[in-house]
Formats: sequence, structure tokens, C-alpha cells
Amino acid sequence: MKNIKLINLLIFGMMLVTVLTETVTAQQNHVPGAAIHARGYAALKPEWKFTPYEFDRRSLGDDDILVEILYCGICHTDLHQVAEDWRKGTFPMVPGHEIVGLVKEVGKNVRNFKVGDHAGVGCLVNSCGKCESCLEDDEQYCPRAVWTYNSTDVDGSPTMGGYSNNIVVTERFAAKIPPEAPLEKVAPLLCAGITTYSPLQYNHVKQGDKVAVAGFGGLGHMAVQYAVAFGAEVTVFDITEEKRQAAAEMGAVKYVNVKNADELRGLENTFHLVISTIPTNYDVEMYLRMLKKDGIMVLLGMPPKDQAPILKTNALRGRRKIYGSLIGGLRETQEMMDFSVKNNIYPKVELIPIQKLDEAFQNIAAGKFPFRYVIDMQSLNGQ
Repeated sequence: MKNIKLINLLIFGMMLVTVLTETVTAQQNHVPGAAIHARGYAALKPEWKFTPYEFDRRSLGDDDILVEILYCGICHTDLHQVAEDWRKGTFPMVPGHEIVGLVKEVGKNVRNFKVGDHAGVGCLVNSCGKCESCLEDDEQYCPRAVWTYNSTDVDGSPTMGGYSNNIVVTERFAAKIPPEAPLEKVAPLLCAGITTYSPLQYNHVKQGDKVAVAGFGGLGHMAVQYAVAFGAEVTVFDITEEKRQAAAEMGAVKYVNVKNADELRGLENTFHLVISTIPTNYDVEMYLRMLKKDGIMVLLGMPPKDQAPILKTNALRGRRKIYGSLIGGLRETQEMMDFSVKNNIYPKVELIPIQKLDEAFQNIAAGKFPFRYVIDMQSLNGQ
């Protein structure tokens, strides 16, 4: 009888070990040191049509974290990259650089993240770490920057973005997400948030400054919220009436429909700073003339090459300045994240399943959705 009980205990123990082993294996979904399998949606050529796509990511390094992607925002940049509006793309292409998710594994040298933390990944996943820009926490200007997709990873493979179920990234290029943050709203902060926060901080926007935001879309509505939080008097410029109420609700003191000539009168020499988020051809000089002496215009929107606006230098009279800005470094990205969560500053989002990517791209291109679509990655399970 004792022997039978002992045999039963041994059998039960073996079954328990098997179950635990299978559970751990299922959680890892890969052999340590091996490439990590991923599923997502890819554009197979330069057109806004996506299809389910499986691929391998590089293995988890000692300084890396493996993130299960929960949400990914759709940025206007994604449209440009797929359409090759700026440069030739690498296909198949898995876009997406507004990524938030759950840390599933960490390398042995990782100190800032543990399994179960929430992490965000933006436009940048690596840099040289040694150049002047990197040493000044401006990794986005590193000549050897590795972008989240349509770029070349450290192992020589093409990078693939957040329209997928996971991503491997060096911990230095991930932002910690406070546990109380609404994750679906956090995702667009990793691009739209930092892209607008950075130039406002760089130009020391403060109480009483007069700031203009040209273009009230995915980037523009974030710029308004940050500028208002810094104490600025914000005027919004756009081409439609439909956004007027939203601008007022976000704290703008004035809204100008540029198609209405009467609303444009009397605005010369008005603003300390103009933030332009317009992603197509437009009258840059009109906004330059609205700057005060020593005023600054920052270009954030990136039109396609064949729609680039032309600037006549006489519009710069009055010591007006103009320059371009690109996202922000990792230190500033974390600062932006903490500031946003503390002050409840988030984008307006609409959650969509990944199967509606084609429709979302068309809507963004047509201006039918002004703010941010965010993909719910749980929808991948229903593909």
C-alpha cells in the first residue's frame, strides 16, 4: 500500500514539473539566446495595405528587455515611411513607434526594469553612445541612430516596429511608465508627446508667453496642452471649423481658421513662438510674419519631398529664427512621460483593431480623424 502511495506521489510530482516547465516555456515563447518570434502586420510594398506577417527579432541581450506590446499609436510618419515620401523603404515593413507594453523578460545587466513593469518605446531603439549628441542626451541626432523600424538593427537585421506583439530593446531606450497611467493614451506620448514637449522646453516657454500652434492634429493637440500647462497664451491655426471647440476645451485662447481672411488680420508681430506641425505644403512666411522680433518658429511637420514649402529669406527680418526639431532624447522622454502623467496630459485617442489599419491610414491621409488612432494589440489574437 505504501509503495502504491509513493508511486502516485512520484507520478503527481512528475506531472507538476511538466506543467510548470510548459508554463515557463509558454511565457518565454523562445529558447534563451535564440531569436524571438514575433507576429504583426506589415506593408509588403509602398502602399497602404497591410497583411499578417511573422518574423524573428534579435535574441535578448544582457542589456535588453523583451516587451509584450499592448498598444501602438499610428503616427503620420508611418504613412510617409510606407509611401516612401522621404526615402526608399525596406519591405516588408512593420511600422509603429508609439509603443507601450509589459516587460516579459530582462537581460542579466538590466537594472531599471523588472518583469511585470510597463515600458514605452518611441522612435529610437539605439545609438552609438559616444558622439557629441549622445553625450548631451540628444541621441535622436546621433549619426548612427537606429530607428524603431525601416532601419538597421545592431545585429544587421532590419528593425520592425510596434504593429506587432513584441519588441526587444536596450533598456536605455525604453521609458518607464508609471503604473497609474492609462496605457492606451500613453502610447502616442512616445512620439507625439515628446516631439512637441521638447521644443517648448528648449525655448523655455513660460507664463504669459504667446505661442501659436499651426496644425491641430496628432502633434498639434499635444503642443497646445503642454504650452497651456507651461502658462502660455495659445492660439491655434487650422483649416477647418470642426476643431474649434476642442481647441478651446484644451485651453487655447483663440482659434484661427486660415481659410477665413478676416481671422488672419492683425496677427503680425504677435507671437514669441510658433510651433508648426503641418505635414504638407503651406505658407511658412505667413507664420514668420506673425513672430515678434527675436521670435522663433519650430518646424515639426515633415511634408513629402514633392510638397516641401519654399521660404524667402526676407521673411526672417526682425531677427526672426526658424529651425527644425526631432523628437527628444531618452532623458527628456522620461521627463515628458512623468510630467504628462502627473498633469493628466494625454492625447485624444480612438482604439482600433489591427485589422482596420488600411482604413485608418486612409482616414488619416484624408484628414477624417484629426488626433490619434491607437491599435489594441489584443486584436492580433483574432487575425
